[in-house]
Amino acid sequence: MSLLLKNGQVYYKDELQNLDILIEDNQIKKVEKNISDDANEVKDCNGLTIFPGFIDTHVHFREPGHPKKETLESGSRAAVLGGITGIFEMPNTSPITDSKEMLEDKLSRAKNNMHCNYAFYFGATNENSDKLDFLKGFDGCCGVKMFVGSSTGDLLVKDNFYIEQVIKNSPRIVSIHSEDEDMLVARKNIIEEGNVKSHYKWRSVECAVSSTKKLIAFANKHKKNIHILHITTKDEVDYVRENKPEFVTLETTPQHLTLYAPDIYDQLDTFAQINPPIRTKDHRDGIWKGVDEDLISIIGSDHSPHTKEEKKQPYPKSPSGMPGTQTIGLIMTDYFLKGKISLKKLVDLLCINPCKIFGIKNRGALKTGNIADLTIYKLNEKFMIKDEWIESKCGWTPFNGTSVDVTPYGTIINGKTAVWNQKLIEKGFGKPYSFN
Repeated sequence: MSLLLKNGQVYYKDELQNLDILIEDNQIKKVEKNISDDANEVKDCNGLTIFPGFIDTHVHFREPGHPKKETLESGSRAAVLGGITGIFEMPNTSPITDSKEMLEDKLSRAKNNMHCNYAFYFGATNENSDKLDFLKGFDGCCGVKMFVGSSTGDLLVKDNFYIEQVIKNSPRIVSIHSEDEDMLVARKNIIEEGNVKSHYKWRSVECAVSSTKKLIAFANKHKKNIHILHITTKDEVDYVRENKPEFVTLETTPQHLTLYAPDIYDQLDTFAQINPPIRTKDHRDGIWKGVDEDLISIIGSDHSPHTKEEKKQPYPKSPSGMPGTQTIGLIMTDYFLKGKISLKKLVDLLCINPCKIFGIKNRGALKTGNIADLTIYKLNEKFMIKDEWIESKCGWTPFNGTSVDVTPYGTIINGKTAVWNQKLIEKGFGKPYSFN
């Protein structure tokens, strides 16, 4: 099968150019002006901007265990309708993904069922901390996820001995939820019943910073790569700037770049509750500085859906988490259009760096020979993000009522049209990522 995209504005060689793209089978065959080759299908892309496929490296699709919150099908449907071509899914499901059998179960569930490409994290535990060798070269597995502070689900590695063992023994990058568990337990007296603003005071800046410093020390000691997820404090960014650790990369999220305390808790109440928490404006500004200085390499959504009924429970019974995979591409592209980040940085954060840091084969850049994963938007056309647009089973977004200057349009995955003109066209042909 072949597909010819004509007259688009294409992100090619670090700039937007008016080019055509010829796709044969699942690969990019040509990127040139005025391609005249015959193709099975030709699409006029006049007025559309074509990016390499955006990747969301941090989602919780809740399968198995919580189908009312999300499934692999519904989460991946939300992703492609927002322009996301692939995801990394987290292991804190029920049961948890902490064995080869459970990892294979997730891959089996995903086959012919997911609309975007995918890889799954293997969940670190005390018991498997010295049994990670089998993950080397395991296609469809993006790495090891370790919770060193408790969050949603039962995964937790809190003792320094086992934390170090996981980092030392993993043949793949270890991505880490970084909060100090002992400090979280010791500070539980700070939690105020019915007051969600006590959430970010309980899960304090010090909880995050203490943990991140320790993790960096272990990575340096063993010369092993770690990826610290959802950075929420300017202090962590400052520490990385000052110490320049060689084996450490950082992620943050659109919500931590956009929302801030205490205002967001006044607006959304428990719907603003996530782990690590939304913090004050000075931390938001410090995280932006980390993005500006290339200290933060990846933006992930930390898509963590819960139903409205669950989120409406009084704090602290309310669960932590918010959806984000359908909005991450729009929020970040809007930041480019508003001059907050460069065009190249947008693509680096959502395409190039995920492939480079995790070793995804033959994707990321829009060039001949690569697999044809493409995100297609209408730039400078207003779009209102609304709860009603959200395809996730949770049916809400913290960005409800947000107007952006970019409209989702199309998503090409493995050379096939998953979404066109905001409608799901073909279903269930996402593939597992292969890794170097």
